[in-house]
Amino acid sequence: MSTHDPADSVDRPTAEPVSPGPPGPPDQHHRARQQTDNEFSAFYRENIRPLVGFLINHGAAVHVAADIAQEIMTDAYRNWERITYPKAWVHKAASRALVRKVASAEEPVDEVPEPSSLVPRPDAIAEWEARHDALPLLRSLPIKQGQVMAWTLAGFTPTDIADHLGQRAENVRANLKNARRTAADYLKAREGEQ
Repeated sequence: MSTHDPADSVDRPTAEPVSPGPPGPPDQHHRARQQTDNEFSAFYRENIRPLVGFLINHGAAVHVAADIAQEIMTDAYRNWERITYPKAWVHKAASRALVRKVASAEEPVDEVPEPSSLVPRPDAIAEWEARHDALPLLRSLPIKQGQVMAWTLAGFTPTDIADHLGQRAENVRANLKNARRTAADYLKAREGEQ
């Protein structure tokens, strides 16, 4: 995957790139490393939860989404100096990681995962999912429509989505239109039940 993803041109500050190591005095290297760490920390805090939500909207279970998001953020940190558009990069990498995970999945296990900083109460996951009305709708959509809707909910435009998924923008717009139509039908049916 390319670390130079042109989808979101305001992701990184326009400051001079910081070289990861010597040459230069050790103090200069330390300051450069500290600047990089501060920049990544701010990015992490701002984007980790939305990234988990993005994966959940793609159909991942909460604990799986949290694990993938954490792995992708670790990869982003390792490659930070080479990534031009971090938000686009982590979303694309997370989407691909989820596809790989689903493709390689064996029989699902009903064990409750261990607590982590992103999922402090794994036993409350079902309760959390039940409170989020959009999840059943997103999970009921055909794969392409659900994928486009998840990217849209993460704040990407149809053109951005087409670039990330390697599709034509017209196809993305058509899937988004169909997903919205399906969502409207779903909500009408739900209102009729109440």
